Amino acid sequence: MLSGVNNYYALDVVKYSNTDFNLQILEELVELFKKRAGRPKKGWPDYDPYLDNNLFPSHILTEKILSASLHDARIAMIRETLLNPNSSNNGMTIKYCVPWSDRSIIENETIDVIISHSVMEHVNDIEDTYKALYMWLKYGGFMSHQTHFDSHNMSIKWNGHWGCSELVWKILAGKRPFAINREPYSAHIDIIRKNSFKIICNLKRYRTDGIKRSQLSSRWRYISDDNLKCYGAFIQAEKH
Repeated sequence: MLSGVNNYYALDVVKYSNTDFNLQILEELVELFKKRAGRPKKGWPDYDPYLDNNLFPSHILTEKILSASLHDARIAMIRETLLNPNSSNNGMTIKYCVPWSDRSIIENETIDVIISHSVMEHVNDIEDTYKALYMWLKYGGFMSHQTHFDSHNMSIKWNGHWGCSELVWKILAGKRPFAINREPYSAHIDIIRKNSFKIICNLKRYRTDGIKRSQLSSRWRYISDDNLKCYGAFIQAEKH
């Protein structure tokens, strides 16, 4: 919202939002935006070539945009909206939806951009979720996902979750409401394409220090070599 967005949806499976913490983060972000501060550390994918000499996206967040989005009155409005989510504040809204499994929580073709980071590996039904994302986006809208395919420390080897039998995995996952789904890279990319998205960015990270093919469980025995080594992906797609 400090970048100019007026309507924001936050989707959760379990309620984690904390108003006091959100307000603290807001104040810290305001200071960073006002200083045009550079990114805190180098990340993946490497987006430094798209930043200015101060490592700030000044070609996107121009002075014109920031002078409007960082106006004292607007910041006060954002603060008030955080204090009263799910209500409209002069046309500005933050809607916090818990849980978000029902597609009807967002009206179809009303969203410009969808962003997730380390989320899609936790979604139980990725096919239904990508379908919902397609329905929510406007035509010409974008979605961006950074997804990890490792075991999240639930096994010794990073990809050891594909070596677990279904019974062992059921025990390991327990009753967690958002344990990893174990779906490999190709499952995500295939469903994205199935839902008629146009993929505009598709980057992958690999590791070769995981379990070998001979150690795979029966369910994952025929996983491709690419999937077996794919540790993470950064995928952006457009609805067209």
